[in-house]
Amino acid sequence: MGLATARRLLEEGARVAIMAREGAGLERAASGLNGGERLLPIEADLSKLDEIQAALSRAHVKMGRVDILFANAGIGVFKPVDDFTEAEFDSQVALNFKGVFFTVQRALPLVNYGASIVLNASWTLHRALPSSTVYSATKAAVHNLARTLAVALAARHIRVNSVSPGFINTGQFNEAKLGVEGALRRKAHVPAGRFGTADEVATVVSFLASEEASYITGQDFVIDGGMVTALLP
Repeated sequence: MGLATARRLLEEGARVAIMAREGAGLERAASGLNGGERLLPIEADLSKLDEIQAALSRAHVKMGRVDILFANAGIGVFKPVDDFTEAEFDSQVALNFKGVFFTVQRALPLVNYGASIVLNASWTLHRALPSSTVYSATKAAVHNLARTLAVALAARHIRVNSVSPGFINTGQFNEAKLGVEGALRRKAHVPAGRFGTADEVATVVSFLASEEASYITGQDFVIDGGMVTALLP
């Protein structure tokens, strides 16, 4: 989703910095984007404050100040609540919530008046999934952060919203990995009858970043094909 958003913003003429903690994957992503001088790939673990700060400083030197910030990094561990380890709990909270909070906090001195911040939450903050106790809690925190930041930053005309993707085909979650039966079982919960695409998420992020969304802040946009609001027979 982050990759698709980066591609969308590049197509719209933006200068874009992308961040990932795995160098080989970052290199592949940058190569596929083909952004030239308007693209800056930065290797960083966004669960660590010193790496967040270093990455933002590097982006500032190369790209200038920030008009759009998409805080997208996250990790999911899905298992019964009884089976969670402290390390699994800590890793999700460190990246999904702590990382998002401090990415925004440390970026704020670089963020322009009237900018847009979008946080990536999840459909699981709206509808319970038994195996996602910790993940869902971190994503609920992310959306609540968007709401409170929208108020805290209103005087600077910085809009803050979140997006909550449903079943989206990505490198980590896709129909090939789920298998035919697993994919069909999940699609049965989606009124649209299919998984979403990363480009469909990127479209919403791009809209929220644009002047067309100038009167929208503190909101969560669910991109799930109707799954959260529908109970199919």
